[in-house]
Amino acid sequence: MPFRSGYVCILGRPNAGKSTLLNALAGEKLAIVTNKPQTTRSRIQGFINVPGKKGGRAGQIILIDTPGVHRPDSSLGRKMMAEVREALETCDLVWLIVDATEKFGTGEQAALNLAKSSGHPVFLLLNKIDLIQKDKLLPVIALWKERLDFREIIPISALRRDGMDRLLEGTLELLPAGPQYFPEDEITDQPLRFFAAEIIREQVLLATKEEIPYATTVIVEQFEEKPKLTRIAATIYCERDGQKAILLGKHGAMLKRIGTQARLALERILGTKVFLESFVKVRPGWRESREFVEDLDWRRQLEKLGGSAHSGPGEEPD
Repeated sequence: MPFRSGYVCILGRPNAGKSTLLNALAGEKLAIVTNKPQTTRSRIQGFINVPGKKGGRAGQIILIDTPGVHRPDSSLGRKMMAEVREALETCDLVWLIVDATEKFGTGEQAALNLAKSSGHPVFLLLNKIDLIQKDKLLPVIALWKERLDFREIIPISALRRDGMDRLLEGTLELLPAGPQYFPEDEITDQPLRFFAAEIIREQVLLATKEEIPYATTVIVEQFEEKPKLTRIAATIYCERDGQKAILLGKHGAMLKRIGTQARLALERILGTKVFLESFVKVRPGWRESREFVEDLDWRRQLEKLGGSAHSGPGEEPD
């Protein structure tokens, strides 16, 4: 059997389990995960090397995690949906992941329409089967079969890794013969500098509620790696003074809590001690600023850094 490789777009509504699935298959945390909708804001690629018989490699699957399909109401939302469409244009196969415990609604229909219009083969992944009784799963499968001629329908639990082997085997059978696009020791295209911003944002999402999670974003201003210490300076942007007050907390307690949890998470990932400085700035209406939203794209930030994912020694935060 020839070596097979290709790009697979993970498509679905917010909180369907896209990022959980990516992390489960990669065996590492590549995307932040919270119970809040629209946690993922940009495309993230994960490289899955599938072993073959006799210790060889059967193929390489490049997974593209995308923002949740939703009706955009801001420049940020429109940027997120543009990320979804770009991923669909460049893939070989679509994994449409849905929450098997949820009833079919307008959100599922919107995701289904995007999958249909992509022109690519579609696998339907019925996620969270660990939360549904087996006798109720067959009617769910029957209902989805009526909506599209899926290449495969695979019940899975991304959280428990159920159905992963069948999913990878079926995907490889469909992907074309091709090269190994990325080295085996690489698992993502996202540099650590920008993943650090996501880890900090994850802690903001976990620590706050109401409008705060959706009105904040994070930019890493400094990222300096040394063998035993990584220095990071990051700015958390929000839209109003009241939001800034909540993020800071009484005597800075909330910001300290966010920073501590982010630092501990980053130390586990980086394998070094981390010195993290966090700042909060107000930028009114940043979600409606097309220029600012475009500048949040880590690929654009990387271009501004001259192609380097790391800050130079002595670089200070703005």
